[in-house]
Amino acid sequence: MRKHWDLFIAFFRVGLLGFGGGPASIPLIQKEVVEKYKWMDEEEFGDVLAIANTLPGPIATKLAGYIGYRITGLVGMVNAIVANIVPMIVLLIVLLTSLSSFKEFDWVQGMTNGVVPVVGMMMAILTWKFVKKAGQGLGWKKAVIALVCLFIILQFLNIHPGIVIGVLLILALSLKDNKEGKAS
Repeated sequence: MRKHWDLFIAFFRVGLLGFGGGPASIPLIQKEVVEKYKWMDEEEFGDVLAIANTLPGPIATKLAGYIGYRITGLVGMVNAIVANIVPMIVLLIVLLTSLSSFKEFDWVQGMTNGVVPVVGMMMAILTWKFVKKAGQGLGWKKAVIALVCLFIILQFLNIHPGIVIGVLLILALSLKDNKEGKAS
């Protein structure tokens, strides 16, 4: 019962504080799942995040569903998804109703503009953690080359991140099979 409550609270907080949508929720989910409750380590979370990004739909609910299922099964999946989306639905209705009637005030515009740097910094911190992990796993030279190549592919060639992740997963699996075949 305690795990169900912890799961609910963790994803309720994410749903309540994930201002800015799914990408802004990722660092919050990582903090709850990896750092606070230790349901996964950084590597597992990174793998789950990569796979979740290749699937269609909102990232926060995909992560909530998978992590909830992994922690306490089907009931945990439903628990985590409900905990994640209910605050968003309630806040969306309340805030949009309230803010639309006050949208001409400077303080409302300032408030919404002030959230952008906070979300940006949260994403930068999470990005740095993944870059550090890549540098430690691949070696810094390979990691930097991969980052530059991926930046070019995503920014200039405008290839969808899901396609890039899918190709990299297929490549990693095929290279793994080749290495295992040579080792036998």
